[in-house]
Amino acid sequence: MKNIDACNTEENEVKGYLLRLRQGNRVERKSSDHMLMHYLSQRALRITASLNNSYHNQEEIRVIISEITGREIDFSFSMFPPFYTDCGMNIFIGKNVFINSGCHFQDQGGIYIGDGSLIGSQVVIATINHDLRPEHRGDNIPSSVHIGRNVWIGSHATILPGVSIGDNAVVAAGAVVTKDVDANTIKKTHR
Repeated sequence: MKNIDACNTEENEVKGYLLRLRQGNRVERKSSDHMLMHYLSQRALRITASLNNSYHNQEEIRVIISEITGREIDFSFSMFPPFYTDCGMNIFIGKNVFINSGCHFQDQGGIYIGDGSLIGSQVVIATINHDLRPEHRGDNIPSSVHIGRNVWIGSHATILPGVSIGDNAVVAAGAVVTKDVDANTIKKTHR
């Protein structure tokens, strides 16, 4: 009975932690949440190593991504590995989503990807900032990223914490997105 209770306690602790991150709660350096962040990072590294270090068909990829996220991924999802994540359990993927190779999702704060979206190769989506004050620099400040439906994010784009991208928007290859992108618009690269 203790093993079952321990598993339920750990599961509830992880769920509470993930919710606190999606709500934008600061994670103080060396706190219990900070230790849990490292624990989940190691879990994600183990699972992504199995994804990235051998061939898998699309069904096997969906199973592995479901394990990474902790929730079932729709059969319409597809991906070209490799894929990297620092947590995995705060990624929410809609239907008919495609993620190209070499993407890195730093998802502690929550990444929401709407139906029909296309994520180009080498895209980085970050949901964590560090405190600007040197004495608190080790603290993590999460902020969710929301990607609407039918969004196309071009190769090598970087989406920063707290950004929302509206339905049908296009983010050009190489863009660094620091502010929200309106629906039905094109976010061009910086020159």
